[in-house]
Amino acid sequence: MIVDDDVDDRDFFCEALCEIDRSIQCVCATNGYEALNILNQPDVVTPDYIFLDLNMPRLGGIQCLTSIKKIKRLSKVPVIIFSTTRQNEEAEETRQLGAVMFLTKPSRYTELIKILSSILSQTFPVNKFKKSR
Repeated sequence: MIVDDDVDDRDFFCEALCEIDRSIQCVCATNGYEALNILNQPDVVTPDYIFLDLNMPRLGGIQCLTSIKKIKRLSKVPVIIFSTTRQNEEAEETRQLGAVMFLTKPSRYTELIKILSSILSQTFPVNKFKKSR
């Protein structure tokens, strides 16, 4: 799942996943509120990963992360902060709230493919945290 208010970022993200593996289904939400509505539907499959932007309207990434980690069936899903921000304070705060990784959005599509390929090949224990850039 990708949660991002920028349509271009969501499109590039889903295209990159499709290029990596056509069998991956990418679910999109435009903000944290929409993501939680999708994730709380009883017939929705639990995502393998949640990529979460920080700065979004209605419900931002930090509030969404906090809510996700309170939902029992989602509490162990790796949440990866995927944002344009490079604030160390936000990286530390999201780690403390349960994010497994903090990534600054790459500027090049090929770099996005490389990053996503690397992430998809990893196994994340709860509370493992890496900071990119």
